[in-house]
Amino acid sequence: MKPLYVVCMLAVLLISCNSSDKSKVEEPETPSESNTEKNYDSYKAITTDDDLIATALMAAPKESRANCKVIGYNTAGEFVTLREGDNQFIVLADNPSKDGFNAACYHKDLEPFMARGRVLRAEGKSATEVFAIREAEMKSGELQIPTGATLHIYYGDKTIFNPETSEVADATLRYVVYMPWATAQSTGLPEVPLAPNHPWIMNPGTHRAHIMISPINESK
Repeated sequence: MKPLYVVCMLAVLLISCNSSDKSKVEEPETPSESNTEKNYDSYKAITTDDDLIATALMAAPKESRANCKVIGYNTAGEFVTLREGDNQFIVLADNPSKDGFNAACYHKDLEPFMARGRVLRAEGKSATEVFAIREAEMKSGELQIPTGATLHIYYGDKTIFNPETSEVADATLRYVVYMPWATAQSTGLPEVPLAPNHPWIMNPGTHRAHIMISPINESK
């Protein structure tokens, strides 16, 4: 009986191994993201002022792009108005002299606050000094940030774009809603994101308190 038992066990093992191997062969493979490469053949470098305008407008809501004012550094390195506009948004184009891509769109009522920051940075003030100066000016009433004013940031590591759609390669959006002096207690928001795509409050209790929302990139 013992030899017969051993033979039966070997047969069961062989059948099991063959079934396992077959299932592995027949199971369809799902390509991973790391093996998927995007094709950038149709993309081009941002080389003209028109390119700067087109890519910067991607930071604005689609329905508002036609009438946004666009400002920023042109390809000659001058800070200028690249295009006039008459709606509620101002768009700040990418700075060609800096690495990567970073454009922003914000409510026009934020322009005094943004412009003050540009002046202070041009004077050589550090980020800490700019923060402290604008904080003091907000407290004195000399400077204001309207509660609920929005900032849209379109950014990425690459500086090539699709000339048909104006989309910058691998760029993504994040959103800011300014709430001066707000805290986690006054808003009910956490001071760090609890999960991907979750809003949170940054710089709580200061003039620069804002709700931060970083949407998940759909391609990831």
